Amino acid sequence: MTLHDTDLLAPADEVTASARRAGTSEHALQTALDWHVRTARPVEAVSVVEQSAHAGAGDGVVAELSRRFDESAPVLQQLAIDLHDDPEIGFAERRSVARIADVLRQHGIIAEIGAFGLPTAFRASVGSSEGPHFALIAEYDALPGVGHACGHNIIAAAAVGAFLAAAPVAERLGARLSLIGTPAEENGGGKELILRAGGFDDVDAAGMVHPGAGSAVSPVLAPRTTGVRRVAVTYRGRAAHAAASPWLGRNALDAVVTAYQSVAQLRQHILPIDRVHGIITDGGAVPNVVPEQASALFYVRSAEIETLRALTDRVVDALQGAALATGTIAEIDVDPVPPYLPLQHNRELTRRWVQAVRGRGREVPVSPVVQAQSGASTDMGNVSHYVPSLHPSIGLGGPDDVHPHNAAFAAHTIRPASFAALSDAAVALAVTAADFLADPELRAEVNAEFAAHGGRFRWTDGAQS
Repeated sequence: MTLHDTDLLAPADEVTASARRAGTSEHALQTALDWHVRTARPVEAVSVVEQSAHAGAGDGVVAELSRRFDESAPVLQQLAIDLHDDPEIGFAERRSVARIADVLRQHGIIAEIGAFGLPTAFRASVGSSEGPHFALIAEYDALPGVGHACGHNIIAAAAVGAFLAAAPVAERLGARLSLIGTPAEENGGGKELILRAGGFDDVDAAGMVHPGAGSAVSPVLAPRTTGVRRVAVTYRGRAAHAAASPWLGRNALDAVVTAYQSVAQLRQHILPIDRVHGIITDGGAVPNVVPEQASALFYVRSAEIETLRALTDRVVDALQGAALATGTIAEIDVDPVPPYLPLQHNRELTRRWVQAVRGRGREVPVSPVVQAQSGASTDMGNVSHYVPSLHPSIGLGGPDDVHPHNAAFAAHTIRPASFAALSDAAVALAVTAADFLADPELRAEVNAEFAAHGGRFRWTDGAQS
């Protein structure tokens, strides 16, 4: 039996299609680069001492919200501890959701668990569906191996605390306040799945607070995050005895290594706003068998939606080229998890939060600040392109060099300084929600700013790569 290359290589029409795709990808990249030069927002210097011009809910409501939060603070601190001590990864947060629902139940509020078709999502709402609607966002999934090293236990407790404090105010205003529990922020895109299920269709604005290193509070223009897409690839080759008859094999591991090196070479020629990183998830079974299957997973990040699409095309081309070079077949899965969009902060909403957190005695930078670029990503970015959103960060009081996604950061989330940050973040978030619900002129400015950035947009609204 004679083994021919055509037994393993892609058909000729697929090779021709790949060549056409390479040209298409180069055109897409140039188009994206041109777009970025024309329209990307310049680095801005914005003074964070600039105050909101709107009345909001008033000083009396601020005092009421602070008092209401203080009443439930011990329960919320215990919630943060319980979540920390029993971490659950994305889409498996059943005990976490049950704990949150139990806290709400203690305060007379019943949460809908399994909302939006997701077993570990939930929604609790108060007030009238006829009035404006603000959604507070809770995250509660942990990271494999390092638990709540991203501080989602603090995020959840702060969101629950803000909801419990502001719920009576929303009811009194004839408005609606919701607490939406979003699973799998770390690697599942729960918020995008909730968007696709219509969970934010009747929401007018949304907000959450993320913990950070040190004691800093993010300024009016918080760091912009990147969008991220996942690209998984499995190469199919042919097994053979690696010593007796290696010429009969086609090495899928060689394809993965070639793909990894090709992507590494690509990194020199990408934009400063881009990131690409990956791992080999399957490299074969034993050394004396030519691997007939091997796999890798890459994360592709960029700060603009158009450049995110274009960079994904370039990575896919590199993966296809590795198959051609090694005589294997590439099975490429783009977006096995929903893409995360770059975060779009609503300046006026964030300004209200900064004003409120200052009222709690927190220092915020008073000199002009530069809108920085963060390499991280969050599915709150998807929400921020669909409704006006805020996503500030607040330091937990730990060392400046202990950042999220480090096991040491998880330990800091249950220390007294973190509980103080939790309290300030939750009260400021409750005040921001109340301000939005109470002040029509504030809502008008928030909406005008959102419209100026293009209004509602979903990833599925545009043609995908």
